[in-house]
Amino acid sequence: MFSSTPSGGADPYVPGHGDLAFGVDSYDLTLDYTPAGNRLDATAVLACRIVDDVPEASLDDGGVRRIELDLHHRLKVAKLTVSGAKMARFGQERSRLFIRFAQPLAPGARFTVTVAYKGSPGPMRGPDGDAGWEELENGVIVASQPHGSPTWFPCNDRAADKAVYRFAVTTDAEYHVVANGTLLRRRHTGRRATWTYECTAPMSPYLATLQIGPYQTRQIQAKPTDVRLVFPPRLREPVREAFSDQLHMIDFFSSRFGAYPFASYTAVITDDPLEIPLESQTLSTFGSNFANRGWDAQRLIAHELAHQWFGNAVTAASWEDIWLHEGFACYSEWLWSEEIHLGSADQRAREAWLRLSRLPKDLRLHDPGPKDMFDDRVYKRGALTLHALRLTLGDAAFFTLLQRWVAENTGKTVTTQQFVRLADEVAAAAGVEPVGALIAEWLETLPLPQLPGPGSTRV
Repeated sequence: MFSSTPSGGADPYVPGHGDLAFGVDSYDLTLDYTPAGNRLDATAVLACRIVDDVPEASLDDGGVRRIELDLHHRLKVAKLTVSGAKMARFGQERSRLFIRFAQPLAPGARFTVTVAYKGSPGPMRGPDGDAGWEELENGVIVASQPHGSPTWFPCNDRAADKAVYRFAVTTDAEYHVVANGTLLRRRHTGRRATWTYECTAPMSPYLATLQIGPYQTRQIQAKPTDVRLVFPPRLREPVREAFSDQLHMIDFFSSRFGAYPFASYTAVITDDPLEIPLESQTLSTFGSNFANRGWDAQRLIAHELAHQWFGNAVTAASWEDIWLHEGFACYSEWLWSEEIHLGSADQRAREAWLRLSRLPKDLRLHDPGPKDMFDDRVYKRGALTLHALRLTLGDAAFFTLLQRWVAENTGKTVTTQQFVRLADEVAAAAGVEPVGALIAEWLETLPLPQLPGPGSTRV
């Protein structure tokens, strides 16, 4: 019914990215950035391994003789070395960096790649538009989803390849630097400062980010989760008001999905307006236009927070399953609406169903295709799928399903097939008929299914 592995390379949704023959266990990134002129001088150290299940097409004399990393062509390699294996040569072909070994590497072989590179980073074009490194009016924003990570570091750019990260970023001292994970230290040296972050929770490359700007920080909670707001000084009061429910949101979602999955959460608010907020692991980025109490801003604050569970802690192995991120985050908006008495999830769902019923019925939710992967119908129909499941299972079983989905898969990558199996298992334990056919109708067919009849949806 549902495929469990991507086809056509690492992932056909991001052609020309990723290599299935190897994985990266850790990235150690040392970045020196000069805002004037947008110059980046950097070194990346990647701890790598040949995967156990090497695709047949990657085998050469029983092992892997060549691997490919992703690095945008605006960044040029100055030096590349390999330890733990003998390199024959390397080369850069547009946005691919290949390494050829003197002898084939067997499955399980481990080696370290060190890349020194420099250039003037900028966005990378993909099937769905530009992504990656972008200069702001005064600073930098990195939106890596789904193919932008190679614009600032060499990586195996596939969602299924999670690793741990360390970022040491040096830039002008008047700038504030935010990266994924926990800030270990900030060291000033004259007119420059180095910020060091560590992300010890496994993370897909597209979720890595860097935000640089003339910001200040407000810590709103230290334990059990370090929660911070990072914003331009002029927005201090609008940000305080807009994010006044942040701790309530974290506590509420923790009660529905399980404990918040990381040690920290940061919301970065840029001085520039942004069309949409940006998702990344342990932090979300919002434009100044979202610093308000309006529902459109509040629902997106909830949406990006929910991605920490659905998309970041638990990540789809391939982009054909993007509904596992966006459908869940969209449904979380409706749950938050219910929590603050702005309309029940059932009301939100039926309003969304009516809007979708008037739109073209030419999008399949599971595997919508690269052109439509961020279509709003993916978000709304994905949320409707979950609401139909909630109405069928009942609240107790439905939230048990979400909590088990997170608890059993945190730090891993997943497929729709796995979700269906777990949903059927939870349904059986609750004495409900299997729900696989219900889910398939919502995910695999073009017509819009009917929602089950209205009932109590309060938790």
